Amino acid sequence: MNGTLVLLHGVASNSARWAEFAERARLGRWTILRPDLRGNGAAARPRTRVGMDVWCSDIAKLLDAQRCERAVIGGHCLGANIALHFAARHSGRVAALVLIEPMPREALTGSAGWLPFLSPFLHVLYGAARALNSCGLYRRRLAPLDLREWDRATRSGERKLSMLATLGVDLRSTPLAAYTRMLAATAEPWPDVAAIRVPVLALISSRSSMTDPARTRRALAALPDCDLVELDAVHWIPTEQPDAMRSAIEDWISRRGLETDP
Repeated sequence: MNGTLVLLHGVASNSARWAEFAERARLGRWTILRPDLRGNGAAARPRTRVGMDVWCSDIAKLLDAQRCERAVIGGHCLGANIALHFAARHSGRVAALVLIEPMPREALTGSAGWLPFLSPFLHVLYGAARALNSCGLYRRRLAPLDLREWDRATRSGERKLSMLATLGVDLRSTPLAAYTRMLAATAEPWPDVAAIRVPVLALISSRSSMTDPARTRRALAALPDCDLVELDAVHWIPTEQPDAMRSAIEDWISRRGLETDP
């Protein structure tokens, strides 16, 4: 079978999130696209606007550039939420969805539970940062973030898993404007998921530190065709359970007989 799988990273991340998956996935002749979302990695341009509409438009342009009419769209954390919004806005471009630790607004807990309340402040901070950027005030150099190396060091015990998603680490590699806007976007309500009629695979963490698993299950239950797999993780499924994640995606794509290219 032929197909295209687009993988979207989360907040303060980049395309390296999916380097290990792309190298090891057994998907035959499938094409795996793993873009840097605007505001992150190689797309961290300081004066550019970011937001859900921009990210969704960029994904559509990516598919156009690849001459791909329909693709399986997947993502982790905010990337999963973006995948849902893309499916709602561009239903004809989506063959299926793979949601890895999606973040329903009503399920946010722990430190992420503050995001809905902080959203107005985050938008103000985003606007202020963009205003400074337009005046030429921004960092000329950001620290590189090799998430493949982070994953290796985390699994070996050289780094603690809790270091991921900390303010100091995130802001070293991410512009302030993009960072605040991505945090605010994580707390945005989902689109009407009942209208999303494509097959969905959802992988959620059984010990999630950022969402309540029961509330996440209820949010996902509104999807008409959703297969749900729970993995032993706290949020970072690509880091904590890479093999189980990969196998779940491979098996599901095979079982569903998905093929996206004409």
